[in-house]
Amino acid sequence: MFNRNCRHFMSVLLVLGLVAGVAACKPIVKREDPNSVKDLSGKWNDADSRKVSQEMIQDVLSQRWLSKFTAKKGQMPTVIVGQIRNLSHEHINTRTFIADMQRALINSGEVSFVASSKERSEIRDERKDQDLNASEETRKAMGNEAGADFMLKGSINTIIDAIEGEQIRFYQVDLNLIDMANNRMVWAGQQKIKKSVERSGVRF
Repeated sequence: MFNRNCRHFMSVLLVLGLVAGVAACKPIVKREDPNSVKDLSGKWNDADSRKVSQEMIQDVLSQRWLSKFTAKKGQMPTVIVGQIRNLSHEHINTRTFIADMQRALINSGEVSFVASSKERSEIRDERKDQDLNASEETRKAMGNEAGADFMLKGSINTIIDAIEGEQIRFYQVDLNLIDMANNRMVWAGQQKIKKSVERSGVRF
């Protein structure tokens, strides 16, 4: 009788322990403002991407290359974003950074954009399919693409300085705007971010 009660008691404790373990593992989810700035690790984050892209675009649109082009051509320039190389010490999703820049440029109303090389390849495949399957009235012909006047490209670099529980993370973003007709660089922009990260009792 005693052993049976003991086994029953142990079974109850086991069940309670499992329930407590599951409850402890349940994630706590809170919605955050997408525009809020919240640094957790000190690494490159969405706030850095947004800040750098906005300041870069404000700079590139304020320079003389834009007014000279519009005065000469009588229309807004067409831009394509080339490769943004991640030369930093950490993984940085450059696609979100490119998207931030494209959005800021398009919303400025000062330039137009053409699709990237990967996107163009997909669109061309669709045109080929239309040649075979779409009606004459709705198919889109080859050879009517808009060519870019300028390409925006650049790199993200980091310098890390650390000792015991303190670390300095320095980010430098360099962007260049290149004239597609003659490879001349019409604008060079640079933004820097410096972060101090302290972790007590932790060596980096």
